[in-house]
Amino acid sequence: MTPEDITHPAPLASGPVCIVGASGRSGAALCRALLAQDQKIIAVVRSQGNLAPDIAQACQAVRIADLTEPAMLALAFEDAAIVVNTAHARHLPAILAATTAPIVALGSTRKFTNWPDDHGRGVLAGEAALEADGRPSILLHPTMIYGAQGEDNVQRLAKLLERLPVIPLPGGGRALVQPIDQRDVTRCVVAAIRLIQSGNVSGPESIVIAGPTAVAYRTFVRMVLYFAELGGRPIISLPGWMLMALSHVTRHIRKLPQIAPEEIRRLLEDKNFDIGPMEHRLGVTPIPLANGLHHLFGRRSPEKHKP
Repeated sequence: MTPEDITHPAPLASGPVCIVGASGRSGAALCRALLAQDQKIIAVVRSQGNLAPDIAQACQAVRIADLTEPAMLALAFEDAAIVVNTAHARHLPAILAATTAPIVALGSTRKFTNWPDDHGRGVLAGEAALEADGRPSILLHPTMIYGAQGEDNVQRLAKLLERLPVIPLPGGGRALVQPIDQRDVTRCVVAAIRLIQSGNVSGPESIVIAGPTAVAYRTFVRMVLYFAELGGRPIISLPGWMLMALSHVTRHIRKLPQIAPEEIRRLLEDKNFDIGPMEHRLGVTPIPLANGLHHLFGRRSPEKHKP
């Protein structure tokens, strides 16, 4: 993440922003973006050894806290003007109990799934806690995030595709996906912080953040193949139940990335969303998928791609 990737170059307000999960992918990207704008930040991590050295040296303070131990949180959030939670949204009730500061947090569009799991239910619980609390807050629900260093969505998919002579997809990969670039996630969080600092948030808000357009999953796979320069692969359609059964077998093949049955089942449902609130409320126009994949893999020109 570089300063040019953020649409707000001016320094933010002087009150420190407390970043929970500063050692994670989204948390680290946000820390670097805010530090580039001379924003004072407090990094909250479970282990200081996991925090990138450049962030540890530049932030106002590094505080150690476990989100499952409420007694530690009040000290971790002391003096924070805003608390930003980049960890799982299920921790929001504990965070709300430990501070009176406004909240910006990352949720997930997993909350919309037809097959609820612990991840989705945790997001819904965090959202309900913010609604009940009533303080100024913005909960951002990203779709599949790609483009961060070490992310395990697109990069894990590319590793799997590299090993497969044919690509089996449930339902032929016709369901829609709308991935969002990590840089856009960071821009959205910065914009949410801005809104709260400017006093333009009076209560809880929930906003979906996604890429500009949805594509069929089979198109997404072909784009990953193209930009990762993996060559063409035939795509075959298989029933979802068959692929879920096969996923149990692949768990015993060490060279293959592990695909859980639940992940395959979610490929059968459309994940397309209206980004109007993201564009109008946050002022963020997302990066086209072809441009984001080109940036991630650093190879072919997006203009040449034809899904």
